[in-house]
Amino acid sequence: MKPQRIRLGDLSVGFVYSLESALRERHIDPQPLLHAYGLDSARLADPHARLSIPRYMRLGHAAIQLTGEPALGLDMGRLRKAGHLGLVGIAATQAPTVREAARTLIRFERLYASNYRGTSEFLEDAEGAWLRFYSISPYNQYNRFVVDTVLASWITQLCAVAAQPLQASSVMIEFDRPDYAARHDAFFGMQVAFGCEHNQLRLDKASLALRNPEHCPGAWQQLLELSETALEQLTRTTSLSERVAQMLAQMLKGQEPDLQQIAQRLQLPAWTLRRRLTEEGSSYRTILNDTRRDLAMSYIRDTELAFGEIAWLLGFSSAEAFQRAFKRWSGQTPGEFRRRQRRADT
Repeated sequence: MKPQRIRLGDLSVGFVYSLESALRERHIDPQPLLHAYGLDSARLADPHARLSIPRYMRLGHAAIQLTGEPALGLDMGRLRKAGHLGLVGIAATQAPTVREAARTLIRFERLYASNYRGTSEFLEDAEGAWLRFYSISPYNQYNRFVVDTVLASWITQLCAVAAQPLQASSVMIEFDRPDYAARHDAFFGMQVAFGCEHNQLRLDKASLALRNPEHCPGAWQQLLELSETALEQLTRTTSLSERVAQMLAQMLKGQEPDLQQIAQRLQLPAWTLRRRLTEEGSSYRTILNDTRRDLAMSYIRDTELAFGEIAWLLGFSSAEAFQRAFKRWSGQTPGEFRRRQRRADT
């Protein structure tokens, strides 16, 4: 049995609304840009419609070029409304505290956005909590705005829950300090640290404990139950092979995980994992190769990443090793594959 084909990820078309608002703030009609990306009113009104991660990045980059504003992601985060995240966003507005609202936004992230690179985390300790957005490195002009939008939207949505301004005690960003860093400092009201290990912001325990004046216990419980049910349906898998492929996709960056590492994550003995994959008609090596192949084709077709960067993201020891593997998979070099895909799109 072959694992499910791995994609780079997708998100709700509701994310487009804050981009649309950011353009309108600048007196720019967003419709020509949205139509160019197939985002008409009917699609934006579809509760199940999704936008691929690469397409969203190209859309954001196009909006930044249109406005000449590299910090547009911060504005998109500021303009994000609860409804843009669908059920999860509305559920967060009924949480009893800022803490539970933050937990809700992150716990149910899969309902409005998924990325093979990982999931966001809510990491609480005795003094407060980190809200951490996963790494999407290497960074470039197509994806920095994504980090800006996520961190800015978290603060914006939690301020709305508390019905008062919130001050993060720390904001850290993975990519190097950009030319527009002053906009980050102004938005968060503090000096943001760049070139860090994680993308994250920290709230102290007093901020987390702030009560939501709009909290309705009955509505909160009902929305929570609906979110739990939706997440269970979305994350239900049909095979061990699919689970292994999903884990591999998140672990490949800079390394080639071995079967023992996957077995440890699954809390299984390595021999048991090997046997159960065989029973499903698969093997660890087959899943690894298929996952790498699917991701390679998506990266080459849908992003502007250099082949050396793609090789690193897929855990190859060198760009040359990646190019040999890709030629074996497709009969083409990565360069030939990209050129043919671009010609087919024009």
